[in-house]
Amino acid sequence: MKKTILAFGEVLWDILPSCTVLGGAPFNFAYRANSLGDVGLMISRLGRDELGRKAYEQIGQLGLDTRFIQWDEHLPTGTVQVSFDEQNNPDYFIVPQVAYDRIEASDALLQAASDTDCLCFGTLSQRAGPSRKTIEQLLQEAANGLKLLDINLRKDCYGIETVTSSLKQADVLKLNEDEAHQLSQMLSISDRTIPEFCTEVLEMWGLKQCLVTLGEKGVFAASGNGEQVYLPGYKVELADSLGSGDAFTAGFVHQTLLGQSLAAACEFGNVMGAIVATQTGATAGIKQQDIDRFLNEDIERVVHPKFKNFRAP
Repeated sequence: MKKTILAFGEVLWDILPSCTVLGGAPFNFAYRANSLGDVGLMISRLGRDELGRKAYEQIGQLGLDTRFIQWDEHLPTGTVQVSFDEQNNPDYFIVPQVAYDRIEASDALLQAASDTDCLCFGTLSQRAGPSRKTIEQLLQEAANGLKLLDINLRKDCYGIETVTSSLKQADVLKLNEDEAHQLSQMLSISDRTIPEFCTEVLEMWGLKQCLVTLGEKGVFAASGNGEQVYLPGYKVELADSLGSGDAFTAGFVHQTLLGQSLAAACEFGNVMGAIVATQTGATAGIKQQDIDRFLNEDIERVVHPKFKNFRAP
């Protein structure tokens, strides 16, 4: 059976040096979840402007259900100015006071949350009060679904109150290595090693799992029952890294909802993230044959130096 996955937050335009592409972490995630055969439903809000019209059209063209895409009569559609350093790592300026800051709850949306298998949310879409209130309502309704916090600590778009409230309501925390360091400083958590960080976060917030993505070097994951796994990444030719982390999350959730192990879910997430890294933009298509071809190739693995001698407890 197909699983229903809700993604709450920003649909926006990434304005790149060479082009403008539709993005936003929860949107990228919903698209990838949908492409893997699950029912990915995006919850967001667009402005009644040209960018909003184009976004709505493209969402439909990408095969996503638009029933929970709202319209705002006053605020513009979200945009982000994206630039890249010499290593092709992106930097962002996220325009404030846009439509996705004002996502509203509805009876249909609350019912969808009650029925969902997974609700994925972040902190960027909680930077303004209206959307923050709505996600809090949805999280309360999603009592039977997996609640995954993809924390996305973007400059000037989060505060400690939002972070702690989100951690209290999440089952799974997913973040990258830099965000783990930021979170450890914010919450006075040990980050001498990534395993120690995960152990303390799991104990402090009662999470089921904590995932720390490490770019091309893979992912470290731990669960509340003491399980720890490290899966190295894949050495691929990088086009850009936009959407790679979101593809990892979609792959991880897809396998988790199928009942796969923590290690298997992380490994499939690595595969999805690596394939997306070879593409330009966050929503280039991936077919099952692309995944099969990747898995059949003898691709060099990239091991994080801190996990060179890692042994699970």
